[in-house]
Amino acid sequence: MTPADPHVQLVRDATFARLDTTGAITGVRGTAPDGVFARDGRHLSRWQLTVDGSHPAVLVPASREDDHTTSCVLTPKGTRDAPPAYTVFREQSVSAGEFTEHLRLVNNRPDAVTARLELTVDCDFADLFELRADDRDYPKPDGGREVTTVAGGLVYEYRRADWHAGTTVTSHPAPDGIAAQAAGTTARTLTWELDLAEHGEAELHLTVATDPSPPSSYPAVGRTAPEATDDLARACERGLADIDLLTIAVEGVDGEPVRVPAAGIPWFLTLFGRDSLLTSYFLLPYRPGTAAATLSALAATQGTRYDDFSGEQPGRIVHETRQGELAHFRQVPYGRYYGAVDATPLFLVLLHAHHETTGDPALASRLEQHARRAVDWMLTDGGLSEHGYLVYTPDPNGLVNQNWKDSAGAICFTDGTQARGPIAVCEAQGYAYDALVRTAELSEKVWGDAEYADQLRARAADLRQRFADDFWMPGPGFPALALDGDGRQADALASDAGHLLWSGILDEDRARRVGRRLLEPDFFSGWAIRTLAAGQRPYHPLSYHRGSAWPHDNAVIALGLARHGLDAELRTLAQALTAAAAHHGHRLPEVLAGYPRDSTSTPVPYPHSCSPQAWAAATPLALRTALARFRRSRRTNRSVGAADQDS
Repeated sequence: MTPADPHVQLVRDATFARLDTTGAITGVRGTAPDGVFARDGRHLSRWQLTVDGSHPAVLVPASREDDHTTSCVLTPKGTRDAPPAYTVFREQSVSAGEFTEHLRLVNNRPDAVTARLELTVDCDFADLFELRADDRDYPKPDGGREVTTVAGGLVYEYRRADWHAGTTVTSHPAPDGIAAQAAGTTARTLTWELDLAEHGEAELHLTVATDPSPPSSYPAVGRTAPEATDDLARACERGLADIDLLTIAVEGVDGEPVRVPAAGIPWFLTLFGRDSLLTSYFLLPYRPGTAAATLSALAATQGTRYDDFSGEQPGRIVHETRQGELAHFRQVPYGRYYGAVDATPLFLVLLHAHHETTGDPALASRLEQHARRAVDWMLTDGGLSEHGYLVYTPDPNGLVNQNWKDSAGAICFTDGTQARGPIAVCEAQGYAYDALVRTAELSEKVWGDAEYADQLRARAADLRQRFADDFWMPGPGFPALALDGDGRQADALASDAGHLLWSGILDEDRARRVGRRLLEPDFFSGWAIRTLAAGQRPYHPLSYHRGSAWPHDNAVIALGLARHGLDAELRTLAQALTAAAAHHGHRLPEVLAGYPRDSTSTPVPYPHSCSPQAWAAATPLALRTALARFRRSRRTNRSVGAADQDS
């Protein structure tokens, strides 16, 4: 809860709620909707309490007791000479597919009193895509809602063709009355007359159950205890706790249940290709099981056919999955949407990295055919053979840009013009190079196919050489953001170049030049590296991808700085991000504004940032890994130097 957004957010087991400071839900739409949400739909759009005929006064506003529980203290209105007769202690929480409320009423007087409580309830079953749409209309020609009064509460149902969703509200004790708010609406007001003995108490319990709902029980996900009291350790602890909150159950490649990190709240509590892969990579040294689960889940949804609407192609790794109504009826392409140029190579990168980290070949063997199909996609539909690079064409029904900077206008020239397709973004070529190199090693060491390994290495070497020729801009001494469909360099100076240090596609000299350049003031805000260097025409500190700063983007860059021995730059970046996290309760938001550190005492959050958000939550772990890798490398170099001197 912040002054700009006076709401409390609760989350647990793929269910979340946003409430105001009294615990109410009013049906807000737009960029910050309130309600109870499960499976991409709003299952409670109104939840407003009155006591003795009016809205209660707030003694203690709602605040989180933990990530899934909040409490507040309310009273009927009173005066100095006639203080409130009783006090309402309100506690609310979410769990798998449920929202619960416990009201405890305490009589403040030496005489018996009767408290009259009224709760107005409604359920609009709005899809998340509807709620965040600017002016777009999603017709539902045969959809209909109805509400039924049952013993102890209400049952809301929504049906549209073969789509069904339901919400059940139950109360103990049962309400004394249930009344419609207005003809033709589904809003209902539940009423209780609760008798309180002198200085006595009464309780009211309410449960809201969603249908369909996620599984009610999951295997526990281990937490890592704090290792030290410094800020990075606290950020790591907070990040792991947030990953736990965002972990959802999905189906693996052989139908087994697996637990994977969803991308973020409120918009992305679902499996994402790119997000889940990078999050799992950041977590790999600490929770390798997360990578195994993510790889299995993405193998299960790997493309098998051609579908222009969803972007599905054989071997392609999914960008995102959705379970909501609009996805079900293909009014949005996101049920299984494949509009990502980078998820497929990142799948291969993570598969090898899991084997490299664990030493266990079982997963790489199990997913061999999926990996080969992913390579085939890169060579064919991905564009490596035809265009020489991984490319994408803007999707008129989905995403204009299909790399991690997927907002319209993000892949631009220095004049701000959006590049036209087929677009080859620089970081995706780095991922492709790394994927080919890593998969070659799996082929040789795990699959026993030396011939295939040689073919992949030859492809990788060719890609690396052509990339050096086509993407490097001699003037600024920096890689182009992308090549457009005519082979022109999209010459905006962008943070994507930092990913090339991680993937290893740049030679050592150029990699170190890029790493140092990213820490100059136009790129580095003092809190983090900006997505675009300041001073360029398209730069805007509050733009989603043209001037803001993303922690996960910085995490990839940090790993690249460590790879190339840029110690000073790595430490500067890690300290800045850790300080930014400390200003947000040690939780890094999805996005930070690009304002320089010397102009604000605290980092300015991006207005519509998800929080928690998976790859931001995992960023402190990536920073820890980067710092540890550099320390190991430095110790190794010292040992080699000493041995050379001895000899």
